[in-house]
Amino acid sequence: MGVSLLRDHDFRRLFLADTASQVGTQVLMLALPLVAVMALKASEFEVGLLAACQTLAFVLIGLPAGAVVDRMRKRVVMVVADWARAAALVSVPLAWWLDVLTVYQLYAVALVLGVFTVFFDVAYQSYLPHLVGRERLVEGNSALEIVRTVAQLGGPGAGGYLIQLLTAPFALAATVAGFAWSALCLGTIRKREPRQEAQDRHLGREIAEGLRFVFGHRLLRRIAGCTATGNLFGAMAQPMILLLLARDLGLAAGAIGLLMAAGGIGGLAGALVNARIARWLGQGPTMWLAMLVPAPLMLALPWLEADWRLALFVLAEFGLGAGVVVYNVTQLSFRQAITPEPLLGRMNATMRFVVWGTMPLGGVIGGALGEAIGVRNTLLVAAVGGCVAFLWVFLSPLRTMRELPVAEVSQ
Repeated sequence: MGVSLLRDHDFRRLFLADTASQVGTQVLMLALPLVAVMALKASEFEVGLLAACQTLAFVLIGLPAGAVVDRMRKRVVMVVADWARAAALVSVPLAWWLDVLTVYQLYAVALVLGVFTVFFDVAYQSYLPHLVGRERLVEGNSALEIVRTVAQLGGPGAGGYLIQLLTAPFALAATVAGFAWSALCLGTIRKREPRQEAQDRHLGREIAEGLRFVFGHRLLRRIAGCTATGNLFGAMAQPMILLLLARDLGLAAGAIGLLMAAGGIGGLAGALVNARIARWLGQGPTMWLAMLVPAPLMLALPWLEADWRLALFVLAEFGLGAGVVVYNVTQLSFRQAITPEPLLGRMNATMRFVVWGTMPLGGVIGGALGEAIGVRNTLLVAAVGGCVAFLWVFLSPLRTMRELPVAEVSQ
C-alpha cells in the first residue's frame, strides 16, 4: 500500500508534506467552526455561512484555476498556496489576542483559505501522475489516502484537547505550522516537471475544453453527480453536527475530537481493504456500494444525546469514513488514469467545481434550515438526502463494470 513508493525521495517528500498539511487541516476543520460556536457564540445560520465560505471558492474560481494550473508547474503552485494559507490563518489568533476578532473576519479568512485550497488541490491531484507515473496511481493515491485517514484518526482528538488547552483561536497555530512544513517539504522535491505550453491561449476556450471532457464522458459525469450529491447533504450536516455536540449536548472540545476520530479509524480500515474490495467486487460496484452501504448510518444522528447514544455517532463516523475512502481512491485513480496529461488540471478543476460547488450551497441551506426547523430536523433532512447519492453511479454502466476503461477519452 505505497510502501515501495516511500523509498523514492520525491514521493517521500510529497508524503511528508501531505502528512503535515492533513494533520493541520484536521485541527482547522474542528477549530475554525468552534471559534465561531464557542468564542463568538455564532448562530446556526452564521455557522452554516462560515462552512459555505470555506468552499465557495470552488464555485467562484474553480474552473479558471484548472486552466491556470495547466499552464504552470504544479509544485510551485502548491508551495505558494501553502504559504498563503498559513499567512491568512495566523491572523485569527492575532485578532483574538488583540480582542478584535469578529465572525466577519472568520468569513474573510475562510474565503482566502478556500481560494488557495482550490489552487493547491487542483495542482496536487494533477501532480501525482507526473511524480509516480500512471501505472502506480492506485498505489500512490492509496498511500496518500492513508495519510489523510491517519490524520483523521489522531487529528481531531489532538485538536480537541489542543483547543481546550489553548482555546480554539490559538489552536489554529498547529494548522499554520502544518502548512509551513508542507511548503518546506515540497520545496525539496528534486524532479522538475516541464511547464505545459497552452495549446489555446484563450482562457475561456481552455476552460470549455475541460468542461466538454468531463460532461462529455458518460462515466465522469455520473461520478461527478454522485460525489456532488453526497457533498451537498454532507455540507448541510457538518456544521449542524458541531452545533449539536458543542452547544446542545454541551460536550467539551476534547470529547468532540475523540468522537470524530472514529471517522479516521473507519478511513484507515477502508484504505487497508480498498484494493481487496475492488478486486473482489470490481471497480464499478465498489464505487456505488461504498456510497450506499454506510449512508443509512446518518439517520442515527438526529437522535443523539449525551449518553450511550453517542456510540451511534461513533458507528456512523466509522462507517462513513470507510466508505468515503474506498469511494475516493477508486474514482480518483480512474479519473487520473483516463485523462490526457495536458487536461489533468482542467479535468480536476471541473470535477472540483461540480462536486465541491454544492458544498457552499449545502452550508447555507443547512444554516437556514437549522434556524427554521432546528438542528436535529436539519440533520434528518441531510441524512435522507445522503442515502440517494449512490443512484448516480448505480443507474449507469458503472453498476456492473468490474474493470473501468483507462484509454478512452470521451464517449
